[in-house]
This record gives sequence, structure tokens and C-alpha cells, in this order.
Amino acid sequence: MDNQYIDKEQLAAEEKKQKAREPKEKKVRTKTKNNILVQILNGEILTRDVVLNNLGFVFFCIMLLILLVAKGYLGKQLTKDIDTSLKQLDASTAEYVEAKARLEERTKRYELVRKLEPRGLKETTKPAKVIRIKNKTKD
Repeated sequence: MDNQYIDKEQLAAEEKKQKAREPKEKKVRTKTKNNILVQILNGEILTRDVVLNNLGFVFFCIMLLILLVAKGYLGKQLTKDIDTSLKQLDASTAEYVEAKARLEERTKRYELVRKLEPRGLKETTKPAKVIRIKNKTKD
């Protein structure tokens, strides 16, 4: 690239050409903006240089969207599992309380006395005695 002398007349002529091109480019741009939906549906937008140069980023964004949807489904599934587990826990707790109440009813003192009376067992009236052995310690 050498330094070149540019004539003012040539410079003015080039500027006129550029100004003449600009309105055409604007018309083309507005035309493409109107047809962007058609390009998306046809798949032509995927062949543009901007998309092709950033294809890795596009795939990354798609992967993130898929992960976001998967996370939503996983959250719903976990919520459903937690609700099911809570219902099972409530049922088990109710069953436990009911079984405990039945056991307490059957093992009351007067019930045991009444059930053991036909076998000849009676309730003792004397308290139980405890036998304790004293250990001798060496001094």
C-alpha cells in the first residue's frame, strides 16, 4: 500500500456513488426485515454467516433451554414424589397411633387380671422383694 494522490473530483464522484447506493441498501434491508419470518420458516436464516460463525453458541443456548425444561419436569416429579411420601407417612402414623391405642387398651391392669383369672393366676397383693448382696471390699 503506497501513498496515492486522490483528486478532489474523484473523491466527490465516489461519494455520490456511495450516496446513490445507500438508499438501495436501505430498501433491501427493509425488504429482508419483512421477509425474516419467511427466512426462518424456509431455513435460509441458518445459512447466514452470522449464524454459521456463532453455531457453537447457538448449540450452547439450545442445550441450556433443554436443561431448563428438564429441570422443570424434574421439579414436578419430585413434588409429586414428596406428596406421595407424605400421604404414606400420614397413613402409617395413623395406623401406629391406632395400634398403640389398642395395645394400651388390652394391657390395662384390670384387663390382664380378667383374662388371666381362668388360668388360676391372681394378682399379688404383696409387693415384690428385692434381694441385694453386699460385696466385701478389701481394705
